[in-house]
Amino acid sequence: MQKRIYLDNAATTCLDERILEVMLPIFNSQFGNSSSLHSYGVDAKNILDRSHEQIGGFIGASPEEIVFTSGGTESNNFALKGIALANNHRGNHIIVSSIEHDCILNTCKWLEEQGFYVTYLPVDTAGIIDLDYLERAINRKTILVSVMYANNEIGTIEPIDEIGRICHEKNVLFHSDACQSFGKIPVNVVHSNIDLLTINSHKIYGPKGVGALYIRKGTAITPLLHGGGQEYGLRSTTENIPGIAGFAKASELCMGEMEHEIIRITQLRERFTGFLLHEYENAYINGDEKRRLPGHVNFSFHGLEGETIRLLLLLDELGIAVSAGSACSSNHGSNASHVLKAIGLNSFEARGGIRISLGRFNTESDIDSFQIAMKQCVPTLNMIFT
Repeated sequence: MQKRIYLDNAATTCLDERILEVMLPIFNSQFGNSSSLHSYGVDAKNILDRSHEQIGGFIGASPEEIVFTSGGTESNNFALKGIALANNHRGNHIIVSSIEHDCILNTCKWLEEQGFYVTYLPVDTAGIIDLDYLERAINRKTILVSVMYANNEIGTIEPIDEIGRICHEKNVLFHSDACQSFGKIPVNVVHSNIDLLTINSHKIYGPKGVGALYIRKGTAITPLLHGGGQEYGLRSTTENIPGIAGFAKASELCMGEMEHEIIRITQLRERFTGFLLHEYENAYINGDEKRRLPGHVNFSFHGLEGETIRLLLLLDELGIAVSAGSACSSNHGSNASHVLKAIGLNSFEARGGIRISLGRFNTESDIDSFQIAMKQCVPTLNMIFT
């Protein structure tokens, strides 16, 4: 049986066995409800408290500023809807970038139906927002700016510190979706003047179905869920203690290994991009070639954009998993990426992005095997010009 190679870590990561070891006893013997007063509940509450403290510490936050959720989509919905509903007496204007994740953009569509006005910030060809445009867009009715820390499709890292400074000076709340960034590059909410931050577990080798929203102390926000008052009254439901403990352990491992992993994964990325641009004259990189997450590469071939899905299927037959952009966006009928269109590609070209995202368990051998597979598959594709 051929070795299978997974190069789609931006979509999700496999569960690290070290994290599973932490979670299993909680399923089996520490299964109590953290709101119960008996010893089973106390044990669960202790795990929950430690996790709040641990994850908060990794981003410069206090334990009570961390609210655990079911993942990035819930956290992003909570941030935007919760801030909008709690602050509509101050204004009804929200600013987001045009390359946000679908859960942000679709939340904005819903908010527009509720009477809010949304400005969508354009980006340059690298995917970076225009800071001058942002400053001009903020007005007296602006209550929130939401710009993702790094893009999930092209990996471009936004100028978060500068955005935070502008929002702080203008007295506007700043939210950032850091699902692709947390655990991979340093993130500090105090240093960057971030008021709300979305993070999740399954992008960092933890379990699916758990995430968190950092909410700066004193921020007015309306809960999405009402019930027993868990998570400081902000997210009522029985907490997913095994998942939360796994998330905390995943965060700990990423922080401890980050410096080494940034260097190692960047070298793997550069090994592939060097091959790609040398081997194929019609290849091009989407997004900023340097200001990007260590493991992200989004690339296309001039004239072969219409063959992207076929290439992905051919690679999959050889045991290699890559992506045609965001996994969530693949649920749509159109294959055109809103991110690639925003950086200047036409509708045809925006269907041609191929994303590889490297992770903890990828090796030089994986890259070598991928390059061999590319040499085998690409010549079989049909050139199409528009």
